[in-house]
Amino acid sequence: MSAGMNAQLAQAERGALCDLLLEVGPDAPTLCEGWTAAHMAAHLVLRERRPDVGLGLVLPGPFARHTERATERLAERSAERLSFERLVARIRSGPPRLLRLVDGPMNIVEFFVHLEDVRRATDGWTPRTGLDGLQDALWPFQKSGTKLRTRQVRDVALAIARPDGEPVDIRTGARQVTVTGDPGELTMFFFGRRDQSRVELTGDPDGIAEVLSAPIGF
Repeated sequence: MSAGMNAQLAQAERGALCDLLLEVGPDAPTLCEGWTAAHMAAHLVLRERRPDVGLGLVLPGPFARHTERATERLAERSAERLSFERLVARIRSGPPRLLRLVDGPMNIVEFFVHLEDVRRATDGWTPRTGLDGLQDALWPFQKSGTKLRTRQVRDVALAIARPDGEPVDIRTGARQVTVTGDPGELTMFFFGRRDQSRVELTGDPDGIAEVLSAPIGF
């Protein structure tokens, strides 16, 4: 899929998330532990506009603590409805100019996951339909990123598959496990939202238990 199409899909997810944030309000829950919708909005603004805060998303220790404090402060300032609406408007305006060339690869997964973090935080959610183009765009990111995210899964020959496709090998090991689902559901699963994703795990029972319990993520 072209970079231009990925950017269009990322922009569509951005807009849908902004619409949902305004609908649910700043105090709404999310799947991110301890985060309200205000925290989610603060995170998205800081991620794109504060490089010093962005470091803490991938680096532990003082970097992570700095990011946590900055997110908490901005979320607290945005708890009132008007301030929250202004924060969401900053998200909707898109990334800064220097980041627009990488909007697709940088944001398509980010905004999909966080949109679902808000959608799936309440009971009764169902997967969105009519997302064939988005599913196709998410699939390459799963093939390239799942190995890194599952590096703490031990001794499992892990494969992923779309419901209508052949398995793609991700890791080697003695216990074969295949995780099957639409790319969006695989994305949620391997971003640590295992309880709020609709996938099927088949293969070695002990291997399945390892995939379900091992730490997943960066």
